[in-house]
Amino acid sequence: MKPLLFMFVPLLFLQEAAAVAQTSPSPTPDQAAVVEGNNAFAVELYGQLRMQNGNLFFSPESISTALAMAYAGARGDTASEMAKALHFTLPPDRLHPAMGALFANLNAAHDGYQLRVADALWAEKDYTFLDDFLKLTSTDYGAGFRPVDFKTAPEAVRLTINQWVEQQTAGKIKDLLQSGVLTPATRLVLTNAIYFKGNWQTQFDKAQTRDEDFHLSAAQTVKAPLMNLQGRFNYFNGGTFQALEIPYESGDLSMIVFLPNDAGGLPALEQSLTAASAQQWLGQLRPGSKIILALPKFKMTGQFGLNGALTALGMRQAFEQGVADFSGMTGKRDLWISAAIHKVFVDVNEEGTEAAAATAIVMRSLAVTREQPPIVFRADHPFIFLIRDNRSGGILFMGRVTDPTK
Repeated sequence: MKPLLFMFVPLLFLQEAAAVAQTSPSPTPDQAAVVEGNNAFAVELYGQLRMQNGNLFFSPESISTALAMAYAGARGDTASEMAKALHFTLPPDRLHPAMGALFANLNAAHDGYQLRVADALWAEKDYTFLDDFLKLTSTDYGAGFRPVDFKTAPEAVRLTINQWVEQQTAGKIKDLLQSGVLTPATRLVLTNAIYFKGNWQTQFDKAQTRDEDFHLSAAQTVKAPLMNLQGRFNYFNGGTFQALEIPYESGDLSMIVFLPNDAGGLPALEQSLTAASAQQWLGQLRPGSKIILALPKFKMTGQFGLNGALTALGMRQAFEQGVADFSGMTGKRDLWISAAIHKVFVDVNEEGTEAAAATAIVMRSLAVTREQPPIVFRADHPFIFLIRDNRSGGILFMGRVTDPTK
């Protein structure tokens, strides 16, 4: 059987300016606060990214982790803006250990699937970073210190990091960093990768997959392969939309689909999607509903920048040369984020899902119910979906399908 696979790799580039297992315990209050904040960030980031046309897929969990490592070195107003945009509500001395504990839970042994997270810190070998920053990223994020030569061999370092990304994503993200992205002014690259491999808990029968109409809008359709399955799933009727949870093997992770009732209802659904409403909807999923499910097979790739979205969320100073304060990394205000790039891949089929994503953030210095008639959940028009870690409640991946043939 073809496995299910999820991966995400964010990378943070800092340049100098000219001049958990099934038996894992329940989240602690601090961990729960981190998850709540990360999920709020996920929904708000989706609200920014949805402005682009077409399909969408990204990993808010990995973006949050990568930016948390950068936040560890932020100070002053830069840190305040980052905390607000990322919904970091805990003080740093509690935030980072809680993030680290969630990180460790994701890397715990799993029954029936693989899930692991990896971090690395690539630093200019002739540049001085504060011991406290290096210790924190190592202790809480497992980011080992890897000295490299950005000053005289940025191209060689680029190839090394690309190779690491490719290895961590099982070959799905190749050549993430294009030539010229790293320069002799690069000082630090923080990388994070998430890898998930498994199957649907109940797989779709390939013989039941048929090419049918997918309604791009009320007036336009395309032919797309729709997978079909009947079973009992967690379900919620939101009035103008339906929500359905499709579990992966072991039940630790699930895909949750938010499907508007009308073919043209996605914009209104997206407009109503907030951190509070998402939390409410997820909390109203109820078990045991008998569902007749139709879900399209889809595959998408894409690449987009995050600078504008993160700035719009209030993270402004971090991108301003001469203003950004990451002195917690070096003892000097010599680093700033110059670019944030996200690259993604996802493939959903009868057996499961395969997905990969990569982000580059470039910085420069300066229960059983009574039997009821089955519910029809026919995802033959645009919808929102997310992948959730059911143990912590954290949203690992999020996106939308507007055209499964693209």
